[in-house]
Amino acid sequence: LYEPVHGSAPDIAGKGLANPIATIASFGMALRYSCGMGAEADLIDQAIAGVLSDGYRTGDIMQPGMRQVGTTEMGGAILAKLEKLVG
Repeated sequence: LYEPVHGSAPDIAGKGLANPIATIASFGMALRYSCGMGAEADLIDQAIAGVLSDGYRTGDIMQPGMRQVGTTEMGGAILAKLEKLVG
């Protein structure tokens, strides 16, 4: 039910170019709608929004004045923001 629609992208596999946000957000939707964990899903959504607000962007959503990062750095930034939110 909660699958990012971008597919596996074999052409960019292992290059650090994929944007992990949809996968992370899909997990948040699973928590919210299948596990009844709305508060935890809210934290994931807040972490994603916070990282985007901080200016992090993968190449596919890059904008002028923002900081371009790869897959691992974007995922790590979201995790770090989530850890701060959880306390």
